[in-house]
Amino acid sequence: MQRPPIDGIHHLKVPVSDLDASLAFYERALGAERIPEADHFRPSGELFAVICRVPALGTLLELRLHPVRALLQRGFDPITMLIPGVADLEEWGRYLDELGVAHSPVLTGIQAWLMVVPDPDGTALRLYTRQTHGPELEADHGSPWLDETVRLS
Repeated sequence: MQRPPIDGIHHLKVPVSDLDASLAFYERALGAERIPEADHFRPSGELFAVICRVPALGTLLELRLHPVRALLQRGFDPITMLIPGVADLEEWGRYLDELGVAHSPVLTGIQAWLMVVPDPDGTALRLYTRQTHGPELEADHGSPWLDETVRLS
């Protein structure tokens, strides 16, 4: 039997403990735009998820109210966004500083450079460069920003 087709990723889903705080963060930090007609409600009328467009993400982003899962995911990095190069990553650092959004310094990864941006629940979003380096640069393995067992604040 032949494998059926996959057309791509429909959306990404991130558990959050507070929809309003998380939506405000993703709007401010990543330019997310809520799609109100896609809001998810329980039969009781309670809002439990919002769907957003994020420029250049390539798919939709769902922020799903689930405080327990958000806590369990704290420090984990489920989404890594591609950034052209180190200069662009440094520009992201300045942009996030101007917004008052916490982030790591530019870090050396195994093959490229990256920055970690924790959301309000401590889910670690990564900005990773397309620009790569060789084995002459040692990765920042000791950084708490790269250790998912560390609970980011």
